Amino acid sequence: MKSINILSKLISFLLTITLFIVIAFIFYFSMPIKTTKKVVLPKGSVTKVVEHLKKQGYKLTVLDTYLLAYLLDSPKSGTLLIGGKEMSRIAFLKKLSSAKEAVDVVTLIPGETKVIFLEELAKNQALDVKKLNRAYDELSSYKEAGILPETYHLPKDIDEKKLIKILVRQSETEYQKLSKKYLKEYNKKEWNKVLTIASIIQKEAANKEEMPIIASVIYNRLKIGMALQMDGTLNYGKYSHIKVTPKRIKTDKSGFNTYLHRGLPPYPVCSVSKEAILATLKPKQTEYLYFMKNKSGVHDFTSSYQEHLRNINRAK
Repeated sequence: MKSINILSKLISFLLTITLFIVIAFIFYFSMPIKTTKKVVLPKGSVTKVVEHLKKQGYKLTVLDTYLLAYLLDSPKSGTLLIGGKEMSRIAFLKKLSSAKEAVDVVTLIPGETKVIFLEELAKNQALDVKKLNRAYDELSSYKEAGILPETYHLPKDIDEKKLIKILVRQSETEYQKLSKKYLKEYNKKEWNKVLTIASIIQKEAANKEEMPIIASVIYNRLKIGMALQMDGTLNYGKYSHIKVTPKRIKTDKSGFNTYLHRGLPPYPVCSVSKEAILATLKPKQTEYLYFMKNKSGVHDFTSSYQEHLRNINRAK
C-alpha cells in the first residue's frame, strides 16, 4: 500500500513537471519577437541561419535551433517577406521556412532600347546605371536586343551584375530554342542578323499582323540592293522616342541611317518580341517594296512606286 502511494506521488510529480515544461514551452514560443518586413537568410545549416539571425539582433536560443531542425521545415535562403514588426516566436520561425521570397517585378517593353531600359531600371531599383551597362557589355553577346522583352521576377536587393546575368541568361535560353528550331543551330553572328531585322520590324510595324509583311519588304529590298530607308532604324539608343525629321536623316552619319547606307544597321536598334523574331524567320511571301501609314494608323503596302506616291498623298 505504501509503495502504491509513493508511485502515485511520483507519477503526479512527473505529470506536474511535464505540464510545467509544456506550459513553459508554450509561453516561450508564444512570446512576441520583433522583426522586420524583410529578412535576409544565408544558405547553409539551421545552426548557420540561427547564428546569422542572432548577429542581426534576433534574440534566438538553442530551443529555436531545435524547433527549426526537428519540427519545422528547413529555413529558406535569400530575401524573405516576413511581414509585421512583431509576431509570436513560433510564427516567426514558421515564416523562415514558409515565407515567400521578396521579389521585384521588372518589365522590358518590346521596341525599347538598352540605354533607356537600363536608365529606368537603375532609377526604379536604386541601382548604378554605369554598373548595369558594364555588366550588360560583359555578359551579353549582343550590343542591343540581348534581353528579351518580358516581365521578370527578380530577388530583391540583387546587385547590378547578378541582375543582368539573370536577364541575359534567360534571354539566351529562349534565343537558342528559337534558333535551333528554325535555323537548326545557334550561330550568334547569324542570330545578330535575325535580331537586327526583327528590331526594324519592331519599330516599323503597326501591329503583330503586319510584322511578317514588313519582314517581306525588308527582304525584298535587301535582295535587289535597295536602301531600306526606314525611319525606325534611326530610333536607336538614346533616340528611341525622338521623332525622325528630314534634318536628322541628312545629318545622322551612323550606320543606323538606312537612308544614307544600304543594307542592315550594324546591330539591332531595340529589344525585339518573339512575334518580331518569328516574322523575321517566317516572312510573308510578297513582292511589296513600299509601305505607308494611312489615316487608320496601319500601313498600305505596294510593289509600285507610283502607287506608293498615291498612298502618301492620301495619307496627307
